[in-house]
Amino acid sequence: MAKLNIENTLIYLLLKTSRPRQWIKNLSVYAALIFSGFFFAIQQDGTPYIWTVTNAFIIFSLLASSVYVVNDVLDAEADAMHPFKRKRPIASGKLSKKTALIYAVFCLIATVLLAWPYSSFFKFFVVSYFLLQMLYSKYLKHIPILDVWSIATGFLLRVYAGSVIVNLHMNVWFLLTVISASLFLAVGKRQSERTLLQNVEHSKLGATRKILTRYSERLLDQYTGMFATATWLSYGLFTFESNVYRPSRELEFVYTMLPNALHSKKLLMLSLPFVIFGVMRYLHLIYEKNEGESPERIILSDWPLLTTLFLFGLTVMSIIYVIA
Repeated sequence: MAKLNIENTLIYLLLKTSRPRQWIKNLSVYAALIFSGFFFAIQQDGTPYIWTVTNAFIIFSLLASSVYVVNDVLDAEADAMHPFKRKRPIASGKLSKKTALIYAVFCLIATVLLAWPYSSFFKFFVVSYFLLQMLYSKYLKHIPILDVWSIATGFLLRVYAGSVIVNLHMNVWFLLTVISASLFLAVGKRQSERTLLQNVEHSKLGATRKILTRYSERLLDQYTGMFATATWLSYGLFTFESNVYRPSRELEFVYTMLPNALHSKKLLMLSLPFVIFGVMRYLHLIYEKNEGESPERIILSDWPLLTTLFLFGLTVMSIIYVIA
């Protein structure tokens, strides 16, 4: 009974509508900071780089939550016919549209106040992201190809925002990796949505998720394979261009013990196998378990994928901040 009461409180309903699980996508703002080697560095004004980028993460999380709320208000009727989305607070009628919109406005005001002290370029990316998401919610998500491109552009804007806020450069091959990976996730999401709703009548499918009637299963298979390959290949090219290769004095003796065949000036290539395995595992989840409908849920619940992400992060951080 206590659990039921908690799940019906206003705070719980607003938090659920905010979709905190989706905030994991905003971790992309840390990309430039991590791969530039400034993760533990201090800016000239004495502020740690990581603190500034964390502010960007908070800003985009608040902004994303406001967009999700508006999106749920706009899609309330369609979500009510969806087998899973009908449980959302607004679609189920537990949270009124008026209350939800007031909350969205509050999140937007907080976003503006937090972003105000930063550069005009950062604010440009914040505004661009907001406008893109609003266009996506209203129009773009109903247009084939543009719907998945909108998702990829959203990731790209966040990566650039994380780079601009601390004035760091982002390698073009890594940006291509971000685009490819986001397209891969978006197409995988469409693939799994079609599978989950395959028993729904075509007319009802259009009302539930109109865009799904515009993609054939064969076309989505082609897209999935294309972007899966582009993801690991573009990341591989990024690692091949990496200049992280010189071991620290403490570890230099280990490096000198290796035969010349194992000497490499591109140590970041050691992280590539984790990316390839991650792509393969995600494909397995999409096609064998039909779990790609919610990428953030997969990332947080699938242990092989979680372990791969942890080992990938550990390898990258060790190469850039310990070995180099």
